[in-house]
Amino acid sequence: MAGGLAGRLLQRRENPRRTSFLELFFDLAFIFALTRLSRALLDDPSLNGGIQVFLMLAALWWVWFVTAWSADWFDPRAPLIVALLLWVMFGGLLMAAAVPNAFDEHAVVFAAAYVAIHLGRAGLLIPALRGHPLQLRTVRVAIWFAISGVFWLVGAAVAPAREALWALALLLEYSLARLRWPFVRLGRSSWPDLQVNGTHLSERYQQIFIIALGELILIAGVTYSDSGLDRQSTVAFALAFVTAVALARLYLVPAGARLGDSIEAAGPPGSKVALMAGYLHLVMIAGVLATSVAMEMSIDDPAARAPARVAVSVAGPTLFLTGRILLSALVDPRLPLVRLIGVPVIILGGVATAKLPLVASSGVVAGVLLMVVVLDALPNLWAPGRPAGRTDG
Repeated sequence: MAGGLAGRLLQRRENPRRTSFLELFFDLAFIFALTRLSRALLDDPSLNGGIQVFLMLAALWWVWFVTAWSADWFDPRAPLIVALLLWVMFGGLLMAAAVPNAFDEHAVVFAAAYVAIHLGRAGLLIPALRGHPLQLRTVRVAIWFAISGVFWLVGAAVAPAREALWALALLLEYSLARLRWPFVRLGRSSWPDLQVNGTHLSERYQQIFIIALGELILIAGVTYSDSGLDRQSTVAFALAFVTAVALARLYLVPAGARLGDSIEAAGPPGSKVALMAGYLHLVMIAGVLATSVAMEMSIDDPAARAPARVAVSVAGPTLFLTGRILLSALVDPRLPLVRLIGVPVIILGGVATAKLPLVASSGVVAGVLLMVVVLDALPNLWAPGRPAGRTDG
């Protein structure tokens, strides 16, 4: 390991790595962001509104993910790393505050904060890593964020092209990470250069997913408290609780708990698994966010008949199950048949309840998810001959 400042910043890869207090403090910005995003989707549950919310979520998720990935390499007690996390946290709060009008008058705030986060991170790390091989990796990443930043800032200035330019910027960033940030004459990072601590990063994924579920429970509880506690709202609130429990169980058992071991067992290529898991967590968190909004609408007005809102209640668990199925495939090549069946059943249930009160669609979603949990837990039902008590992904 290089000496000097770089040597003091980097921690030994063989040392046990647990989540620090500062990293958990940093996650608070994401709580605020999810709350703002759910409010934005609630205000506009149309297809266009959903696309805009997903673009903002993808940007905020990329801030969280790149920071979590970077922090995995460094000692969180180092003053420079403390400053880095606080810088990103403040920028994330600015982005979250701009969410309600990010595609209108606050577009510049949202885009400028996003670009400043990534370039500021590089500005802190590149000088500090002088003489260390990781400096080149950081330079590559910074160059591409500077290029994508042009799309972000031009999109903020040109309203008609905003969605297209921001979507292009995100596609570029997500794709380049998978390609290991290649650049002319600088080459690309090797998978060992991107190696992460599987236990630590898996734990970070679990923590941020719990935060997303916490937002669902918080919004459901606040909405129910303000509803007057009538019978229909109570039923809708109970269904929201059942849904949250089902999502938590389906996430964690068993692939969510085995992700860290899978990353570690793969060695340096395990960073590819960790990266793909990051993409899939975006899909799952988008599903939880949409489910949170659907539960809020159901509790607030259980008797409402609104096909557009029913579509949100179907999209949420469908996104979650899709991301969760692919995560299972990443950890274990055997696809979970029960969860695969759950996706079309939820969609068909949404079609069947499109003109019924919202609480009916909530009941279908909760019922299907509960059914998947129960069937998923039955040993040997879908794979005879496997050890008792073990289920697919």
